[in-house]
Amino acid sequence: QVQLVESGGGLVHTGGSLRLSCAASGRTFSVYAMGWFRQAPGKEREFVGYISSSTYYADSVKGRFTISRDSAKDTVYLQMNSLKPEDTAVYYCAARQRFSVGMPTTPGSYDYWGQGTQVTVSS
Repeated sequence: QVQLVESGGGLVHTGGSLRLSCAASGRTFSVYAMGWFRQAPGKEREFVGYISSSTYYADSVKGRFTISRDSAKDTVYLQMNSLKPEDTAVYYCAARQRFSVGMPTTPGSYDYWGQGTQVTVSS
């Protein structure tokens, strides 16, 4: 089992920055990739990006968001810059096991999820 604990959400003005953290514990050696997703009210969960041996981002955040990791702390980060009101959502981190089936851009391909943290960008 893998447990994920998020932190770092909050309120920021348009153009501002925020960094989210996701600390993993448990059987972290089984984790192949870590993904970030977001979900706004009334909308479906949306892929943001993931990190494995490299990083990949959705077009909507490319060039503004950066995913990184600190392996010694079993923690991944989502650095969000140049934030826009449309970035407002609940952000989730997720862990994907080595032999999980499906593309890492798909929520259903992830095995463990954090509790979510609210990010609000005001105009």
